[in-house]
Amino acid sequence: MAKPLISVFTKPWTDPLPDLAEKLTGLGFQGVELAVRPGYQVVPETARAELPKAVKLLAEAGLKTPSIAGDIDEATIEACGAAGVGIIRICAPIDMSIGYQASVDAYRRKFDAVLPALTRNGVAIGVQNHYGNHIGSAVGLAHLLAGYDPKQVCAVLDMGHCAVDGEPVGMAVDIARPHMNGLVNFKNACHLRANGPELEAEYVVHWSTHDHGGYNWRALVEELHKTGFQGTFCMPAEYSQQAGAKGQRMDDDVIPFVQKDIAHLQALIDEIYG
Repeated sequence: MAKPLISVFTKPWTDPLPDLAEKLTGLGFQGVELAVRPGYQVVPETARAELPKAVKLLAEAGLKTPSIAGDIDEATIEACGAAGVGIIRICAPIDMSIGYQASVDAYRRKFDAVLPALTRNGVAIGVQNHYGNHIGSAVGLAHLLAGYDPKQVCAVLDMGHCAVDGEPVGMAVDIARPHMNGLVNFKNACHLRANGPELEAEYVVHWSTHDHGGYNWRALVEELHKTGFQGTFCMPAEYSQQAGAKGQRMDDDVIPFVQKDIAHLQALIDEIYG
């Protein structure tokens, strides 16, 4: 069985693409998930022309681009098709002004509208679960994606969000696996108390390294291997500031944490996938 490729979400970095490619290969990554967003190396308005160039530059540096994080409009789908990018990853916030079911129905209408473009370009929408007022769990992904071909609309399981949402690894993989299409996230989180003991308790979600979160990375790799999973393990490089400080770490502030996590994940792959 082929070993999974390890990619990284480029959200922390806005460096020029050649510099970023050199940095990421130096860290040991084999692939990237490009943030196609305002302020980044490829922006939505010019993605049709610029994404294929970016993917080619990354490939010349030894980095594959299995996925991007971006919009699911036809222009972005066509850009991915032209660049050979297989998955556009999104999250699915729930609009509580209309409620859960109406939000799910609205997503499915949006997916249905672009199915011809997805088929024509060989691209899939990948929906990642996210804690809070989002599709937050493997169960939620299965409900949202019921009936879709994973080659067109698939699940991107993120056990970090499942862990703070309450799902165990084995059950989450079992639920999500029929909807998956070769892309899984690896990050970790826990709940931290945000106020003192003399007050009614309030908790925040804190993003940390593999060994300080709510689930075990070894267990996830083992479960995926048992199912025959092949594809990409993407590290979102999401790490919170110190407890009490707001926001995520960005730019090279994430590097010590990324180095620790990629070393651990690569060792697990080498051991479990052989």
